[in-house]
Amino acid sequence: MRARKGAARNQAKKRLFKAVKGFVGGRRRLLRSAKETLLRAGMFAYRDRRTRKRDFRRLWITRLSAAAEMRGLRYSQLIYGLKAAQIGLDRKSLSELAIRDPETFDAVVSLARPHIDAKFAVGATGAA
Repeated sequence: MRARKGAARNQAKKRLFKAVKGFVGGRRRLLRSAKETLLRAGMFAYRDRRTRKRDFRRLWITRLSAAAEMRGLRYSQLIYGLKAAQIGLDRKSLSELAIRDPETFDAVVSLARPHIDAKFAVGATGAA
């Protein structure tokens, strides 16, 4: 009698069904549906690990834009001033400062303010 892969197949199925625990309906109970769903879930997970980074950066920029507006600046002016003042804080830490410690954020903005060029003066236009 030839050897068949009974034990290996059972192990593979056991591993698969353990991975799809928490899925709904046949996606948890039926072998083919479970395989397809797990593959798709993996693809979404891979894609969204990258998307998450983009989404958080957008959130930080939105927060900084609002915080800068409250201090009479635009986001671009704030970032320009920080770069010119050689303040190396990233957007994540700046947005956390703006939310959790507004006094410190004000101090950082006041360090950046002198470096904001005349072209960024409020009301000035670049058109001749």
